[in-house]
Amino acid sequence: MKTNARWNGRFIAISAVLLWVAIVSAATATTPQYQIYDIGVIDAGDDASQGFGVSHGGIGVGRSIRTGGSQAFSWTLNGGIVGLPNLSGRNHAVSNSANDNGVVVGTAATTLFGSSRLPVIWQNGAVSQLPLPPGETLGDANSVNASSVAVGSVDGGSLQRGAIYSGSNGTIITQTTANGSYFVTAFGINDSGRVVGQGIDPMNAARNVGIVYDIGQTMAFEVGALPGLNGALAFGVSNTGYVVGSSMLNQGSGLPFIWSDQGGMVAIPLASGTSQGSARAVNSAGWVVGNDSSAFSIPFLYDGTNTYRLADLIPPNSGWDLSMNTSSSALGISEDGIIVGTGVHNGETHAYAMVPVAPSPTPTPSPTPTATATPKPTATPTTTPTVTPTPAPRVTPTPRSRPSPRPRP
Repeated sequence: MKTNARWNGRFIAISAVLLWVAIVSAATATTPQYQIYDIGVIDAGDDASQGFGVSHGGIGVGRSIRTGGSQAFSWTLNGGIVGLPNLSGRNHAVSNSANDNGVVVGTAATTLFGSSRLPVIWQNGAVSQLPLPPGETLGDANSVNASSVAVGSVDGGSLQRGAIYSGSNGTIITQTTANGSYFVTAFGINDSGRVVGQGIDPMNAARNVGIVYDIGQTMAFEVGALPGLNGALAFGVSNTGYVVGSSMLNQGSGLPFIWSDQGGMVAIPLASGTSQGSARAVNSAGWVVGNDSSAFSIPFLYDGTNTYRLADLIPPNSGWDLSMNTSSSALGISEDGIIVGTGVHNGETHAYAMVPVAPSPTPTPSPTPTATATPKPTATPTTTPTVTPTPAPRVTPTPRSRPSPRPRP
């Protein structure tokens, strides 16, 4: 009997170990894995770089910062970083968005923080100012779709309004929600013309409005708020209509959300060890990136089920710090899961691109999204930095009742 008891005990112990191994193996198999690439800086003497977005097909954008100026860039995995020319009279520029035709939009200014800002477009290697609405002298461009229609804002302070730049025309978004809430700035546009951004409620100026407008319609609408909160900011929109952002009480700290026409607003679980956050970009499958925070900025990926710290998805000993500084961010995700943002690489603040290392099944988009197809990298990641930065990173906009311009240069 003792022999049988000992055998049974060993069998149970071995079974438990095998079960644990199976669980760990299954978890490892389903956790996204990425290689991280240093986008770098345009000129060897530049102080830092920042990544602000990525096109559906994987063209990254951002800026390279140097003493007395900053220069916009585009980036691809095979071609690397390419500097974009500055607008005459504006020595600070940032590229905020690109489409897969290589059209890039952004903002040109006289200071890193957006003084005298103008909306600009880069096409075929040349830069030009986007047309401002009649009577306007200030503006920015935050997003562009496949038809080269861009959105952003014009003017500033209490006069700031959302704007659309299409062809030779710049127009103010005048459509309001049913209660009169209006666009202050537009942060995103998808290929079907759905525009998302920040709105103001004239009946409650302390409340932020996550506002949505479908071009061609007569009225805008808002995405609502998470339970216990009363407003939101809408930062990103996918081609399948997902909207992401942050929901908050008045101008308090926010919580990340994903919204769809079918499912409404759903909270995105916070990354471990964080207490607040903001979703910044989403692809057609509903994969979301953004920034959570506690003492530091924590870039995250949400795959429709789980929220991951980006620091946990890259190879160990990569030299990248994505969890112990206030400069890190994740601001763009492509259809194939390429993530673009900013991190600290061996002590230097640089833009990065995270590329999935193995393909995943392409899901059918739903209110509770699952995984999307991912590409295999073909280049070797940069591992050795060459400069010591004095970065001036762009911060996540602070909700306020009468916002001033939120330029990105």
